[in-house]
Amino acid sequence: MLDNLKKYDVVLASNSPRRRELLSGLGIDFRIEVIDGVDETYPASLPAHAVAEHIARAKATAYCVSADELLITADTVVIVDDEILGKPVDADQARHMLLRLSGRSHDVVTGVCVTTARRVESFSCTSVVEFDNLSPEEIDHYVTCYRPMDKAGAYGIQEWIGYVGVKGIKGSYFNVMGLPIQRLYSLLKTF
Repeated sequence: MLDNLKKYDVVLASNSPRRRELLSGLGIDFRIEVIDGVDETYPASLPAHAVAEHIARAKATAYCVSADELLITADTVVIVDDEILGKPVDADQARHMLLRLSGRSHDVVTGVCVTTARRVESFSCTSVVEFDNLSPEEIDHYVTCYRPMDKAGAYGIQEWIGYVGVKGIKGSYFNVMGLPIQRLYSLLKTF
């Protein structure tokens, strides 16, 4: 599948092990290349649901794509009450974020940008995640035993907190993991 990509050196610009795992599932050859220090700021006037795609496109512009490369960049945000919850800076902030998500629904938006020397395409995908009520002990267990500092909204759905806390999802599970792989596959078929 995706034989059309054999003419490209496919590059995933991400440190995320989840994105690597998901892209590997498509059975295509790719390599990882990450530029540190890419500016991930966005205009304050930008609607929260447009931020992830904006950042994915900004990440793409940091790279100099050669004629034979196909670059994939992505960014994921968690939105509750129209506020973006990014990656927590410490355990206390992670606990606070999880407490905000407890017992309610929130949106997870992943923006993706696919870039070649001749073409740039981007999209975003939204999934609605419903959390059960989490006790302070459950939140503390997760923050203490897992690594929520590198995750938007302070959680990874594929980890313990997802097993015990997620009541339901409307949309793509893989989007919540960080890469809406079905949508990406559909786009890659057109290159």
